[in-house]
Amino acid sequence: MKILLDFLPVIVFFAVYKYTNDILIATAVLIPATVLQMLYSWKVQRKIETMQLVTLGLVVLLGGATLLFQDKAFIQWKPTVVNWLFALGFLGTQFIGNKTVVERLMGSSIEMEQRIWRKLNLVWVIFFVVLGIINIYVAYSFSEEAWVNFKLFGMLGLTLVFILAQGIYISRHAKEPEQEAGN
Repeated sequence: MKILLDFLPVIVFFAVYKYTNDILIATAVLIPATVLQMLYSWKVQRKIETMQLVTLGLVVLLGGATLLFQDKAFIQWKPTVVNWLFALGFLGTQFIGNKTVVERLMGSSIEMEQRIWRKLNLVWVIFFVVLGIINIYVAYSFSEEAWVNFKLFGMLGLTLVFILAQGIYISRHAKEPEQEAGN
């Protein structure tokens, strides 16, 4: 349910774009859809994650600039900026604190050596950087419609493939849970 909620504004953006074939209208709908997503998250969970706040801020800032200047480049840069900010955040935890972001997110359910957590975290950094580069490449090398399709299907697909590959990597490096005495 959470992943659907996270992608709901993108799905709304995509649907409006497909219906109107107008990126400005789709962007104008994306902004309140993202605000509503945050309000719903707050109502249900009584918290909003940092990544959601960053995304909201960039949707409002870059979406607003898209509408104000009537220039789609601002909204097309949003996924790249979000991914690169995530990369910086993940990279920062390599040097600050005793746990990386990936370990903080999954460490309570998976046990691995610290060096494996750090490697996995760096792979996420690389993934975010590459995804940002691919987004800009698609935005400037293909049609607007191709970019909109990539924004939903390409980025989601690449993320799912990456998560599956990460799962395989984790399964090879996760430690077996300790057996309780008497079992």
